[in-house]
Amino acid sequence: MGDTRRRMRSTTVVLGSVGLLAAALSSCSSDPDRRCVDRDSYRAAEGYKVVSDKNCKSAGTAVNGAWYYGGKTKDGRVRGGSFTKPGKGSGGHGGSGGIDRGGFGGGKGKAGG
Repeated sequence: MGDTRRRMRSTTVVLGSVGLLAAALSSCSSDPDRRCVDRDSYRAAEGYKVVSDKNCKSAGTAVNGAWYYGGKTKDGRVRGGSFTKPGKGSGGHGGSGGIDRGGFGGGKGKAGG
């Protein structure tokens, strides 16, 4: 009987610890797919140059830094993303400026006839 109680207590402690760890990790990664880029470094075929985060956190830097969300990074440059922060629950793809694909009840088209 004593062994069963001890096992249950240790299982509860382990499961509780895992839950706390998961909550802590998810709260730390609010913007996992953002990079600081130099707005003045754009090249059509390569995108923006990725720079140190300090260039986006303070105003008195020599680089015109801004946060860039999404996109793909290659050779220190990023392209295919946006300077607009995605909205919550959007999965990192667009936020409020998404594409309206229509569908039932869209109300934007004319009634047929």
